[in-house]
Amino acid sequence: MDHLDDKHFELPANELCTLVELAGKRTMEFHSDLDPEQLIVPKLEILNPFLWELGHVAFFYEANLLRATGFDKTLMPDGDRLYNSFDVLHETRWDLPIPSIEGTRDYVKRVRDRVLERLATSASNPRSTYLHLLAVRHEDMHAEAFTYMRQTLAYAAPVLSHVKPPGALESPAVVRADVEFAGGVFRIGAVRADDFIFDNEKWAHDVELAPFRMANMATSAGEYAEFVEADGYARREFWSDAGWAWRESENRMHPVYWKRDDSSGWLRRHFDRWIPLDPRQPVVHVTWHEAEAFCKWAGRRLPTEAEWEFALAQETEDRAASTEHANIDWRHGDVIEVDALSHHSPVSALHQMIGNVWEWTATAFEPFPGYVVDEPYREYSEPWFGAPKVMKGGSWATSPRLASRRYRNFFLPHRCDVFVGFRTCAL
Repeated sequence: MDHLDDKHFELPANELCTLVELAGKRTMEFHSDLDPEQLIVPKLEILNPFLWELGHVAFFYEANLLRATGFDKTLMPDGDRLYNSFDVLHETRWDLPIPSIEGTRDYVKRVRDRVLERLATSASNPRSTYLHLLAVRHEDMHAEAFTYMRQTLAYAAPVLSHVKPPGALESPAVVRADVEFAGGVFRIGAVRADDFIFDNEKWAHDVELAPFRMANMATSAGEYAEFVEADGYARREFWSDAGWAWRESENRMHPVYWKRDDSSGWLRRHFDRWIPLDPRQPVVHVTWHEAEAFCKWAGRRLPTEAEWEFALAQETEDRAASTEHANIDWRHGDVIEVDALSHHSPVSALHQMIGNVWEWTATAFEPFPGYVVDEPYREYSEPWFGAPKVMKGGSWATSPRLASRRYRNFFLPHRCDVFVGFRTCAL
């Protein structure tokens, strides 16, 4: 059976319109302040040209939503040749005849207008709902990518209209400790009754977990600085073969956006500003290799994906994922202290499992038992299985639509441009 014919969840057209409009407004705000020179970016593995990425987001709506619901008019000549991310090699995207900024924005507007027009004139159904939610979530992913692209390029932080200055941040100091979990049989993955499912979440299956102990908060910058200052980057015994090869190739001796100031100590670059490193904030922008080396130095380990999910399942997930109780959706515009917002949680609870920073796990990104590739986004998961590591929880720049216990983010272990940190488990 086609999985699109098996959908049951339905949203009214006016709600889908609101989602599409708000996602599109935010996407445009990531570019509106950039001058033409800033739109030209160096050819790096971790970047895309800004205009290519903007056009790609619009193309996704055209190819995977409009076409899939019967709209056969082409809104961009050669759109497939320009913007199909799995047909257009990454290294060629700088050389494509991409339209100008005005032409690209016009294409984005025409696609958005057509999506909204069709919503206004067509009845909603589960198939249509799924396709709209898929396109919006895809745009959410790229909104976060635009954020860390600007971080990579040392551009100023974008000004987003939906972000309101938060009130005073209460940060009562919490003692770092391990939370004990009894383990047992735990069910991981999606069930058919879930509202929205990515294909790599299919299907639910039981895993057996031994008892384990997990840190009640993410590893802080202060803790990580101890590893750096103990010459952790120079000591081969803490690094895997792959990790050491990466460290040597990058000549890395500390996290990528850190630098030492003789008078101020460690500084951290946040977009275009160097700010003092806050030891109570999570370490961020570290590779999986760096997280693994820290664990070896500290006599700890990374949690598995299943352990991470099991731990969060013991919490009140609705509370953890709300914008009131988590640093997501640009709420604070940066990471906050690892024990902040703890007044919302029991003393024994895990803090900030959702939001603040993505958290590396020990688990390689592989299909679950019963995995079935989804149409129309066949390239979302299947081409990536094997090499990436699973990341969980979301960051301060993640949409609440993606910040959930079940969501499986994944990146190659050498990537540190994303807003990622980690928490540890006892050996």
